Amino acid sequence: MTTRSAAVRSAPALTLLAALFTLLAAGPAPAATTPASPPASATGPNVAVSQAGNYPTQPNSYGNFSVSWASTGTADTTGITRLTVDLPPGLTTGGALMYSTPYDYTFDQTVSPDGRHLEATFRGTRVPGRGDFMKVQVSSGAARPSGVIRATVANRDDVDAADNVSTYTVNGPQRPADVPRRPVVIGIGTTTGPGTGGTAVTVTGTGLDDGFVLFGADQATTSHCTATQCTATTPGGRGNVPVTVVTPGGAADAPGGFAYTGPPPAPPATPVVTSLNRSSGPSQGGTSVYVLGKNLAGGTIAFGGAPAAHVSCGDSFCSGTSPAGSGTVHVTVTTAGGTSATVDADRFTYTGPEVT
Repeated sequence: MTTRSAAVRSAPALTLLAALFTLLAAGPAPAATTPASPPASATGPNVAVSQAGNYPTQPNSYGNFSVSWASTGTADTTGITRLTVDLPPGLTTGGALMYSTPYDYTFDQTVSPDGRHLEATFRGTRVPGRGDFMKVQVSSGAARPSGVIRATVANRDDVDAADNVSTYTVNGPQRPADVPRRPVVIGIGTTTGPGTGGTAVTVTGTGLDDGFVLFGADQATTSHCTATQCTATTPGGRGNVPVTVVTPGGAADAPGGFAYTGPPPAPPATPVVTSLNRSSGPSQGGTSVYVLGKNLAGGTIAFGGAPAAHVSCGDSFCSGTSPAGSGTVHVTVTTAGGTSATVDADRFTYTGPEVT
């Protein structure tokens, strides 16, 4: 059983965020690991994790450290990225603060009752070179703390597991972080359930540590993984979908997948667009545009029907890059709840000659 802690947002000023990031990165304790470059053969997205900060080293002391994750491959990192933090005996946390702006993503976290295990879920699109970080608040007990702080990152499409674990040893020698083994799924206990979700599913295999379960592209509403088994609860859905266990070591599909029966759950609220940060751009495309509104999470953006690139959407904020076009078009957001109605505030005008 875990308790859910809401994501905490930072002050919106970018200069403040930059200063905070610099301060965290310059803390007295060095990062235990540096994200490795993806192998030369890597052609897909790669996500890497690192940590640095002020670790509590004395009894009854406090500190914080940043857990950073970055898109370091050659393609956008999309979908769900999951992070875990495990603390040694004597250290506890009440949760993490998420500092990245703009808020073109969703973020939530859970902390175990003993305060030693944190799981965070980040959903958004990150172009190569883009990074994010959360700051983990930590306190020590009456004894001098010692042991390993371990942070992991996992994404279904990650091509390189060598940089998915970061460790820091409190009051002890630093050692290289391990490279997690690739998961193997050999069975799934339940293969059908109602479209409304709520079906308990058990997946078995090896190397499932620190994993989470996807039904299609959607995360299980609850999941817990040991080395050999994951228990999960289905989200709502329709049709036949793959069941995937994603760990820091990679992703593995269950045999046969899962079949939803009966009607799916009611769709979410229809997205609404209220404004754009830019109302014009060159006809060849490539303009970075922020879309503001509500009910936008997980959406896609279209400029007059042409899809935008590098789209990332939080609840009330999307970012994307305009495609080529001409004239004045409406910018709309589409989610499982439908497509936003066109309004004057979503108009975007292409400047320059029409692209053929």
